[in-house]
Amino acid sequence: MKECIGMLLAGGEGRRLSPLTNNIAKPAVPFGGKYRIIDFTLSNCANSNIHTVGVLTQYNPLELHQHIGNGKPWDMDRQDNGITILSPYTAKTGGDWYSGTADAIYQNMHFIEENDPEYVLIISGDHIYQMDYQKLLNEHKVNNADVTISVIEVPWHEAPRFGILNTDENMRIYEFEEKPEKPKNNLASMGIYVFNWDVLKTYLIKDARQETSSHDFGKDVIPQLLKDGMKLFAYQFNGYWKDVGTIQSYWEANMDLLKEDCGLDLQSSNWRIYTNHTDDPPHFVSSRAIVKKSMINDGSFVYGGEITESILFRNVEVEDSCNIHQSIIHPNVKVGKNSILEKVIVMEGTNIPAGTIIRGNDEEPAVINQEMLNQSYVAMGGEK
Repeated sequence: MKECIGMLLAGGEGRRLSPLTNNIAKPAVPFGGKYRIIDFTLSNCANSNIHTVGVLTQYNPLELHQHIGNGKPWDMDRQDNGITILSPYTAKTGGDWYSGTADAIYQNMHFIEENDPEYVLIISGDHIYQMDYQKLLNEHKVNNADVTISVIEVPWHEAPRFGILNTDENMRIYEFEEKPEKPKNNLASMGIYVFNWDVLKTYLIKDARQETSSHDFGKDVIPQLLKDGMKLFAYQFNGYWKDVGTIQSYWEANMDLLKEDCGLDLQSSNWRIYTNHTDDPPHFVSSRAIVKKSMINDGSFVYGGEITESILFRNVEVEDSCNIHQSIIHPNVKVGKNSILEKVIVMEGTNIPAGTIIRGNDEEPAVINQEMLNQSYVAMGGEK
């Protein structure tokens, strides 16, 4: 029997993050110069001493599976526990693609039962934050709760975008409102839950039998628990947290890393963010280049020009006389000389011709890949 295991939901389609998610799962999208989005949640598990984790994947999972591998970067390549990839499957007794967050867990109850935990931590693979899950678990025990939900204060004008939890003075939840027009408070659910396993099992089975249910924790399971008078408590998190669900929020979260104190500490030796490393050589910046408030990662060569408030992933080549500002350049990109990129996200493997000028706008950065550049070239009269 294990005290607590993690179930990491990493199967979301990520439509609002298109085109970044056209060919890879949302949690596998590159982030922060050297990481993938899912690295933050997996690292939280590793640093919180939760070493048995089921990763539930679904859409375009190949690159995500390759990145996770056997879990070694997060110290989860263990014989008796560690990372287990859980994909949808069809068995004689049934089975289908996950129809909701609760259904995803329901279809993998056999994995939980094999580990026989007292508590189950349910987390998402598409948020950027650093959290000690043991503190959340301890609060759950102190309150003798059936379910504990992590919450964070969001700006009032953003509250209608979230599931809002209304609590009493002891942080016991008495009401859940899904994206209310007029919220009563600004405590938003982070989609992080600790369940007593016996309670979770009972309500997953009950929800699966409801034909009208959307089989979602926020829309169905949590309201039913409250209706039945179960003990639900909120755990307030006060650190940095970002749901990178849109192109704009993804760009903002990356730009936050360039601030001196954004709430994330990537330099911490006590709470490291682990990833699947590559053996690239050190980066090179020539004397003709000016780099300000930017991240330049391994294997990158900057021959000239000016780079400000930007993030260059590994193996990026920037030729002479380029101007790159507030941009995110994914791995293996080549930027031709005399190019101007302002508030642009360049996807992996793109070769930008010399003299290219691309600018985003106030509402959203521009996103480009090789296919888009080729189409634009043909539209302007060029030949393939």
